[in-house]
Amino acid sequence: MPWQVDFYRRPLKDSTGQTLWELVICDPKNNLTYQALCPQSEANANWLVAQFQKVITSPENRPEKIQVFRPQSLSLIQIAADKLGIAVEATRRTESLKNWLKARQYSQNGEPFDPITLEKPPPIPLPEQLWGEKWRFATLMASDIEDSFAGQPIPILEMPEFLLPINLGIASTLPVPGVVIDGGKQSLRLARWIQESRPVALNYIPGAPDGLILEAGLVDRWVVATFADEEVTVAAKIFEQRKQESKGLHFLLVQPDDSGITYSGFWLLQNVAEG
Repeated sequence: MPWQVDFYRRPLKDSTGQTLWELVICDPKNNLTYQALCPQSEANANWLVAQFQKVITSPENRPEKIQVFRPQSLSLIQIAADKLGIAVEATRRTESLKNWLKARQYSQNGEPFDPITLEKPPPIPLPEQLWGEKWRFATLMASDIEDSFAGQPIPILEMPEFLLPINLGIASTLPVPGVVIDGGKQSLRLARWIQESRPVALNYIPGAPDGLILEAGLVDRWVVATFADEEVTVAAKIFEQRKQESKGLHFLLVQPDDSGITYSGFWLLQNVAEG
C-alpha cells in the first residue's frame, strides 16, 4: 500500500525560536499514521530517511510508493526515498493525508493556518505548435466508456480503475461530459505532451474571455481554449453541471479528425478537492 507524505514548515517554533517542520505519513485507509517535528536546521533528507526507517518496522510496512502533493516537499522526499529504494509519485490525489492535515489545528499570528492550499501559477497557453484544429464539448454514456476505449490500440490511454464509472457508482445511463480535440497532424504530438503534463482535470473558467483550463501535475494550469461565443459558453456551463452529476468524472479525447476511426489519446479525469 502507498504512503501519503507531507514534509514542510509549519507556523510553529521550538524553544529556541527555530521554525519547525512537520512530517506526516498516512496510508489511503488511515491504518498507518505517523507524525514528527524537527527544527528547520535539521530538515533534510537524512532526517527523513531516519524517520521513514522508524516506520518501516517490517517488510509489510514498507510502502509500494510514496505519494506527495506539495511541490516544495517533493525534492527532499525524493532524495530520501531514493536512498531506501522506494518510488515516489507526485499526485494531487492524497485525500487521506489532506483530510488529516485539515483536521490539525494550526494558527499563524492568531489566524487559522491552511496547510492544504497551494499557490498556483496563473494559467498559461498551450504551446502554439501543439494547437489542434478544433475542439468541442461532448458526452459519453457511462456504460460506453470501457467498451469504446478499454483494450483499443490507442497510443495513450489513461483509464485508472478507481475512475471507471462502475467503481464510482455512476449509473450506466448517465452522460459523462468531456472535451474532444481534433488535432490534425499534431494529434499524436499533442497527446504525448498532455500525457507528460500529467492531466488531472478540465475546468471552465468564466471571464473576459471565458477559458477552458487544464489542471495538470501538482499545480500547473494550461489554457486549452478561450472563447466569447455565447453558444460555447452555454455548452461550457452544461459541461460543469454534468461534471457535478457524474461525481466530477469527465474525459479528454484527442484524435486526428472526427472520423471516429483512430484516436491519439484518451484520459479519464476527475476534479480533486483542494483547500
